[in-house]
Amino acid sequence: MQGRTVVLGVCGGIAAYKAVEVCRRLTDAGARVLPVLTRGATRFVTPLTFSALAAEPARTRLFDDPDDPIPHTRLGRRADLVLVVPATAGFCARYAAGFADDLLTATLLATRAPVVLAPAMHTEMWEHPAVRANLAVLAARGVTVVEPEVGRLAGGDEGAGRLADPARIVGVAGEILAARRDLEGVRVLVTAGGTREPIDAVRYLGNRSSGKMGHALARAAHDRGATVTLVTTRADAGPFPFPTVVVGTAEEMRAALRRRFADSDVVVMAAAVADFRPKAPAEGKWKKEDGVPEVVLEPTPDILAELGAAKEHQLLVGFAAETEDVVARAAAKLVRKRLDLVVANDVSTPDAGFEVDTNRAVLLDSGGPVSETPLVTKAELAGIILDQVAARLGRAGRDETPREQT
Repeated sequence: MQGRTVVLGVCGGIAAYKAVEVCRRLTDAGARVLPVLTRGATRFVTPLTFSALAAEPARTRLFDDPDDPIPHTRLGRRADLVLVVPATAGFCARYAAGFADDLLTATLLATRAPVVLAPAMHTEMWEHPAVRANLAVLAARGVTVVEPEVGRLAGGDEGAGRLADPARIVGVAGEILAARRDLEGVRVLVTAGGTREPIDAVRYLGNRSSGKMGHALARAAHDRGATVTLVTTRADAGPFPFPTVVVGTAEEMRAALRRRFADSDVVVMAAAVADFRPKAPAEGKWKKEDGVPEVVLEPTPDILAELGAAKEHQLLVGFAAETEDVVARAAAKLVRKRLDLVVANDVSTPDAGFEVDTNRAVLLDSGGPVSETPLVTKAELAGIILDQVAARLGRAGRDETPREQT
């Protein structure tokens, strides 16, 4: 954390007194702390306490300083990280809805820095569907949530909702600040999900792809500094903190990629694109009383092969979902479609492949197998794949430097 700038937001809850310990730990670790207290927070702790511990005086309102009419943009731009301790239920609701009605929420909307929330509230509030929904929205936008603990609460109650230990909160903040930004400025195009080819007006040919692997890759690339565009078949998976294009059929995915391929540096084809489609889908719905229809199939465009033939500067990553001869088939696909890297996995196993949160894979390039992973989460596999991408771009090990202090 040495030399990094952390905006420390403090909300109005009894756990606000523990934010003092968080502030102390941040400054002891070498961080430059900029405290921002909500009006409610000042009913539990004083700005003077944070001013005494931090790098500069604590701020409590948008209009405290007549010489600084836009403090939220200044704070947002200076921040390497925004950390909110405690994050109350009311704050989470306002942040999820995009409110900017005080200095803290306005700063959060004016920053591109990573955001960490440490919620604290009574168990009934923590478990309320509205609170869970708001946190899910924020997590989908890339906000990190440090889950509260089970323990003693205000009023002598016991249960879930106790603020996480300050050491744990600071540890999470440190991990995020130490995370690699080795894809800064790289334009990454990712596909996800399984295409759906219509049979009639209500039925389609599809596959079991959930889009989880592609979505994990898009998030991981974004977290590492890349400029990400996601093309996905899953309209229900967002929201995402980067541009997202929703498509249905292989032809729609092909068109979306054609429009964006030339402006991309890396293309990761994690989507499960249909190999065949009905040749003549019915305009209306087939009726059961009309008998069993005959469905004649035709091949869909080979999008990956087209991209391989068209690539110039792009680094192209493909996937090979196989049920037998996994490595041999993936190696052949690598050559046939002019890929730079292929990720092969056996989708016949129950704990890898489609519709699960875990995967195991073999990564291959023109020289053969690069690495073989054990069973890992798809988020972890996304990191392994992007490590290979960064290495091929000559960016392995490159971290983001601290923002300029002003």
